[in-house]
Amino acid sequence: MSYTITISQDDNDRRLDRILRGMFKHVTLGEIMKSIRKGEVRVNSKRVREPGTKIFVGDELVVKWSLENENDDAKNEQKIFTHNSWGKIKILFHGENVLILNKPAGILVQPDEAGGDSVISRVWGVTGSKTPAAVHRLDRNTTGVLAVALHGEALRALEELFKNRSVRKFYLAIVAGQAPNEITIDAPLLKDAENNLVTVSDDGANAVTKCERLATNGKFSLVKLELLTGRTHQARVHMAHIKHPIIGDRKYGDFKINRAMKNVTRPLLHAYELEFPDNLRPALKEIEGKKFSAPLPDDMKKFLEELEIKYED
Repeated sequence: MSYTITISQDDNDRRLDRILRGMFKHVTLGEIMKSIRKGEVRVNSKRVREPGTKIFVGDELVVKWSLENENDDAKNEQKIFTHNSWGKIKILFHGENVLILNKPAGILVQPDEAGGDSVISRVWGVTGSKTPAAVHRLDRNTTGVLAVALHGEALRALEELFKNRSVRKFYLAIVAGQAPNEITIDAPLLKDAENNLVTVSDDGANAVTKCERLATNGKFSLVKLELLTGRTHQARVHMAHIKHPIIGDRKYGDFKINRAMKNVTRPLLHAYELEFPDNLRPALKEIEGKKFSAPLPDDMKKFLEELEIKYED
């Protein structure tokens, strides 16, 4: 059995042997070199026998190993996803139809150019198929739970759920000031696509966010947000609108506070949980009535610890 892997930007312009050593840590170096020299490794359908061959983003490697060392082919195929991580992306759930991931900061959900690195590019690389698709979006620097449909039927079913607002979406954010105990922010949002900027405007689309304060030291607060709508930059703009901007948000946040927080390199916003309803279509039975959550990322934990803000993870 062979496995196809599409090279991401992370491995662009690297030697073939080094890429394979990094991907297949359970395979010995000797076995990797032997396989290359025997012509068992293909790059873009061509046999490659030189370990030092340079490989570039978008190239397709065909190898005989899976990402896990299993003898049973069926188990092997399953292990590609049930292994607790590949690259930097942790897997929270893998079913036949749906994949739930814990997206890290600094990576796009969808590629912004042909062959570009993204969550979906990496999924394509592991599955050997370009069928999987993200159902919703997270900003490049937002971490947390992301749902991916593995085929068209699941994609259509999930898109319908999100369009009908049947999936509950919860976020955690660290904001400036002592946020209210509870508040519902009902403020329409208008998107300026040319400048990728969103503002509160009577001419905008309906947008509603529920905010609950979880912990505070008076100067900063950890809040839980439920997005009842799914507008671009909704959490960031709504928190800025009520004068409790998200820390590290260079676009909508407080300039003076962000300048003082030299160790904060991104908006401290985390997609904490997705909750799916009951009575779903057959393609989504495996996630029916389930909740998927991702723990607070290390940078947000460290920030809270430094400010002595206690919370229950």
